[in-house]
Amino acid sequence: MSVCPLSSKLSPTGPIPGSPTTSDPLHGSFRSSRSQAHAEEAERRAQALLSDTELHRLLNVPRHGPHEGPRARDIFVNRNLRMSGIELVGFDMDYTLAIYHMRRLEELAYDMTLARLISERGYPSVIGHLQYDHHFVMRGLAVDKENGNLLKMDRFGYVGRAWHGLRPLNREVWHTLYRNQRVRLREPRFAWIDTLFALPEAWLFASIIELLESLGQRVDYGRLYDDIREAIDTVHRDNSLKREVRKDLSRYVFQDPELGPALHKLRSGGKRLFLLTNSAWDYTDAVMRYLLDGQLAEYPSWRNYFDYVVTLAAKPAFFAEQRPFLELEVAGPGEEARVVGEASGLERGKVYQGGNLVQFEQYTRRSGERILYVGDHIYGDILKSKKTSLWRTCMIVQEIEDEITYTYGQRERIEQLAEVERTRARLEEEVGDHKGLLNRLDRALERGGLTAEVQAKQEEQRRETKAALDTLRRALREATEIADALEREVEEGFNPYWGLLFKEGSENSRFGEQVERYACLYTSRVSNFLYDSPLQYYRSSRDLMPHEQAGAWSAKLSPEGGEGVPPGDG
Repeated sequence: MSVCPLSSKLSPTGPIPGSPTTSDPLHGSFRSSRSQAHAEEAERRAQALLSDTELHRLLNVPRHGPHEGPRARDIFVNRNLRMSGIELVGFDMDYTLAIYHMRRLEELAYDMTLARLISERGYPSVIGHLQYDHHFVMRGLAVDKENGNLLKMDRFGYVGRAWHGLRPLNREVWHTLYRNQRVRLREPRFAWIDTLFALPEAWLFASIIELLESLGQRVDYGRLYDDIREAIDTVHRDNSLKREVRKDLSRYVFQDPELGPALHKLRSGGKRLFLLTNSAWDYTDAVMRYLLDGQLAEYPSWRNYFDYVVTLAAKPAFFAEQRPFLELEVAGPGEEARVVGEASGLERGKVYQGGNLVQFEQYTRRSGERILYVGDHIYGDILKSKKTSLWRTCMIVQEIEDEITYTYGQRERIEQLAEVERTRARLEEEVGDHKGLLNRLDRALERGGLTAEVQAKQEEQRRETKAALDTLRRALREATEIADALEREVEEGFNPYWGLLFKEGSENSRFGEQVERYACLYTSRVSNFLYDSPLQYYRSSRDLMPHEQAGAWSAKLSPEGGEGVPPGDG
């Protein structure tokens, strides 16, 4: 066998020898005559398809029923999802079907938790004077229980903002704790604020540290957080919080007139619906009656919307454990249900509690990608269902309406910031090029041996290069200061402490990264499904690698993303 000789030198313009584009490829780039023929036939068919005038006319007719709502009401797509393949759509209740008035509910939870800390945990009564600050907290923060800090990270785990108590963390301490070591949220010292009902605990943690340390008291940060966590869990677990909410549902829960029509549209599209909530029956019934009873004549009771109703599901354990389904005997409104016994199946019109993923799929005869589950909790509703099943997922992130609306109002400033950033990047390149040229000229002049004429020309070129470099450096400093000021104004205009929810600096925030990673779809309200077909094909854009963004033609292969499962969390 003859071997093609290879040059020992690389060509500055040609490919590396042995690449698929050379005459002697190492990795194979040959097509059989059969595949060549198929490709040529496909090209002829493509030409006919794309030049079909009648098809072109049909595709340019305006679509029926366009989404007339604001952009903030859209359904956003991380992974392609064909609703035509979805047979069963499930919903969490709290913060999903039921959208709470967050300021009022947070304040109620905060007051009740604070009272528990004083009466049951022995905290000094002085903390009872602390007032709740809605602006200080948001989802996506991490609690460092060892050092008493709140952190906001980007998708790489870089800590972009850190507060101790109600003050920004000292920069030197920040660098020591979080720049010289990787932050791993799985470690016991960290807790993750990823649900809306957890927001009061972040404020309690920070404000109690600020108050007690200002009084000269030493704070055991780990014990403080654990006490707050236990107190707020107790408020939810013993139903004391929900009892208060039930007394005045109109104060704490929004009614959405589009919710019933959205559920009806899904049912009309051939979907079966189910409710899977951690709330007990009596609270679930009260809230759902408030939300849906009387909205549509076709559904005299909220239960008519759903084929299956499961309460006290104990998510995320529902997805990982084997707790049985228990059938409930339900009485009148406001009354607790009685357990009849273990269920041997799930029937429309009946109510259940507990249960597990495996039996649910067996009883409903639906599994995997034929099920779409809609919830608000990354861990309990989204991540766990993704890691233990192939259920498709939609995350409700009600805050997205605020962020989209806010950034739209800041669009002129953001456009100016983007232009300054592009200019800064160009300036950085030019500064590097001019420094390189200046270094080369300096070395040539230092070596000497030049004629007087050549030396004079090079000295003149050096002076010009040095002057240009000084100008470029001044402009770069100016562009950097302008960009930093504009970016800070945009971010802190949304939240003066933590910036934008989905961003941290120039990267996605840790919270944004998790929404992108684990939710096939995300949107602000369940009723946003009203604006789309129940057979909609939700398409995502394909992720492009940097070499594709730079112009590689592989970027043109397909503009759409895939339908695959998200990467694991390991």
